[in-house]
Amino acid sequence: MGKPTLIVGGDTLMQSTHKTQNAQVVLELLQKMYPNAGCTLDFTGPLELLIATILAAQCTDVRVNIVTKELFKKYPTVEHYAQADPKELEQDIKSTGFYQNKTKSIITCCRQIIERYQGQVPSSMEALTALAGVGRKTANVVLGNAFNIPGIIVDTHMRRVSQRLGLTSNDDPVKIERDLCAVIPQMEWVIFSHRMVEHGRKICIARNPRCSICLLAPHCRYFQNLNSGK
Repeated sequence: MGKPTLIVGGDTLMQSTHKTQNAQVVLELLQKMYPNAGCTLDFTGPLELLIATILAAQCTDVRVNIVTKELFKKYPTVEHYAQADPKELEQDIKSTGFYQNKTKSIITCCRQIIERYQGQVPSSMEALTALAGVGRKTANVVLGNAFNIPGIIVDTHMRRVSQRLGLTSNDDPVKIERDLCAVIPQMEWVIFSHRMVEHGRKICIARNPRCSICLLAPHCRYFQNLNSGK
């Protein structure tokens, strides 16, 4: 596994080694629990995934997939989004919530893709996060699933589960991503993200997590503190 390194933020070498070992156990158990985990957004290319991920903010993937089934037919290219009538697009995506902001982001983002990248969705973190409405989470979704470029996706599920497991003590998404990248092998970043999100949706839910049926419980700081009365 290689020599563990110090993690920025005050962790000792011993703590870093423990996190790395714990992370390996978590990886193995997640693989057993969710062998078929993957991206739950429907898409056929980088543009569709980018649009779907923007729509997925504060919305379920199930709802987004319902909306994009017709949306992708109506707007098949980046030019269609760039030239879309805002009011019409708002109605097309209204059920995903925050539709006015999402409409503005999608239209501006697609215009930028045409102006800067000849209509092709860029494949770098720097370029993607420079687009309207695209943060690191969205960029990592696109990079990992459309371009096979490793990245760890930090959404609300990843934040909650990784904190409970003791893989990070941070709350800032960028710092959480940094902490996880330090203990998870790069080749596992994308599938690890999918499995952690699925675990957060099915078992390690926000309220009343289902610890009694969780295989990760023996290795979970949250469960240990719960049993110790902390």
